[in-house]
Amino acid sequence: MSGTNPSCDAPDVQLSTTELVQLTHRGCQIARTSAEVLAAAIASGSGAAGAQIRSFEEELDGLDRQINEGVTATIVRASEAEARELLACLKLIIELERIGDLLLNVSNRLETVFGKLEAPDLVDLAAMASIVSGMLGNVSDAFARRDLKTALLILRADAELDRLRNMIFIRHVDNPEREPRREGFHLVFMAQTLERAGDHAKNVAEEICHLVSGRSVRHILRENDRPVEQLFLERLRGAARIKNGTSLEGKG
Repeated sequence: MSGTNPSCDAPDVQLSTTELVQLTHRGCQIARTSAEVLAAAIASGSGAAGAQIRSFEEELDGLDRQINEGVTATIVRASEAEARELLACLKLIIELERIGDLLLNVSNRLETVFGKLEAPDLVDLAAMASIVSGMLGNVSDAFARRDLKTALLILRADAELDRLRNMIFIRHVDNPEREPRREGFHLVFMAQTLERAGDHAKNVAEEICHLVSGRSVRHILRENDRPVEQLFLERLRGAARIKNGTSLEGKG
């Protein structure tokens, strides 16, 4: 963390809304980096990333405590706009801290089965961790820029995560080919845990959508799923209604 950012080791210092937002963004970056390290460890078949991922999880724990304390102390004197920011910070760090726990769980399990996993399983697990990393990268960007489109990308990435999880389940639980499988219990656990990390990333995306737009993600997705031409016509109609209303008021 740069010298301009508040330190995680100073919980007794009263923090501003801006500083709490910076800490929350730091949490987004830590979670993304943890997922990147995990994806690389899985792809290489290595169990050596555990200490690094554990340190990320501990840092997220520290941020969780500091942001909780900071929001509690700051929100009582905050404006309405600042209160929305602070509540978003609180919700985001709760989800990010949980993601850190889940990534550490996968890392610990990976150490247990180090050297015993087959190539197709490593490929699918590494792909899942990479998707989670990508989702968290978009979380960091969407929160920093208040970017609604980037937040929606996080929600749409979840389908591929589910598909890979289902492939691992079919291979090790259904096993239609009746082939001997190794470490099925551990693989199902890791796949399910990565899928849950993706769910928490989706929760973060939904909170960012609400912070940016003031609307629920259900309404935003409904609008964004419509053709561009339809949205353009609706905006034209809305502008025409506003113009006509203004004209009528002028005549009155």
